[in-house]
Amino acid sequence: MSRFFQLIFFVTGITFPWSPLTKTRGRLEYATVPPEANDPQASELLVTNQTVEPVLLETDFADLELYASGKVRDLYRVDNEHLLFVATDRISAFDYVLASGIPHKGCVLTQLSLFWFEFLGDIVPNHLVTADVNRYPAPLRRYAQELQGRSMLVVRADMIAIECVVRGYLSGSGWKEYRERGTVCGIELPPGLRESDKLPQPIFTPAVKATSGHDENISFEEMAERAGRKLSGQLRELSLKIYRKAAEHAARRGIIIADTKFEFGRTARGLVLADEVLTPDSSRFWPAGRYQPGGPQESFDKQFVRDYLEKIRWNKQPPAPALPAEVVQETSEKYLEAYRQLTGRELPLPRNRRNGSVQQ
Repeated sequence: MSRFFQLIFFVTGITFPWSPLTKTRGRLEYATVPPEANDPQASELLVTNQTVEPVLLETDFADLELYASGKVRDLYRVDNEHLLFVATDRISAFDYVLASGIPHKGCVLTQLSLFWFEFLGDIVPNHLVTADVNRYPAPLRRYAQELQGRSMLVVRADMIAIECVVRGYLSGSGWKEYRERGTVCGIELPPGLRESDKLPQPIFTPAVKATSGHDENISFEEMAERAGRKLSGQLRELSLKIYRKAAEHAARRGIIIADTKFEFGRTARGLVLADEVLTPDSSRFWPAGRYQPGGPQESFDKQFVRDYLEKIRWNKQPPAPALPAEVVQETSEKYLEAYRQLTGRELPLPRNRRNGSVQQ
């Protein structure tokens, strides 16, 4: 197996000895225990699945400069103007990275972002240079097998440190605030709305990263103080325009985009859409055919994982639990189905990943 990246296989009937894992990389801490950790007799983790599923948890390109490592993506510096984005199969919940990767997740995030970059190109430019590994600079092409399908070469942007959130439906932290005060990020809403109700019109609700790592909602006025009123107005207008176009497309494909967040940066081209766009990690996707306002909704995003963690009453403190094989598999299927419905095509899996095989 390649020494340049770490793969975990989920295989029927194989038992893996378990020892608690705490791993630090950059500013990320991977601290995990198996679901049976509360049982003092538990000494091993049984992983069962019907197929061999390779999962990429960490990249390690020794001769490339690691620029940053996030909860899902590893970023490498290519030169002064360009970065390499690599989407792993890591999954996080409640601000912790879990031990269990989700098969094909990194490819879904990358390929769906590429779809939206093209679809939204008439509204806003983006930071993409190419996702064709054959067009990467020579030092990157030597890792083509590992990068295929899950990476992007992008222009390095001066990122704006505000997440541009658009909500079309009342859910999540917005629903919590509405129940308490009748507002979402200070925006007054009509009385009597239920959880998951469609809002009279989409609203722009910016957020920032708190020192704890959590997203913290802020008002538009606070955003204007931080980023300037002119820029804030531009970002609000762009975000709402992007959301409306994407939501209309998704509705035709049987998916409700309840809310989503965008990130923008500045390059020589001006404001650009950057990072990931309208993926199951950055959005709430609901199947339109099963939409029933008045409570939580079925989803195509990682809410399924959050629901499992709530069910086992994890206290949201490290170490984070691993996921059972059935939760891993169903989450993978949800990501794949979101891609299929939104794009109308099957995910183009790299040749070395088809049928669960990995070329040596």
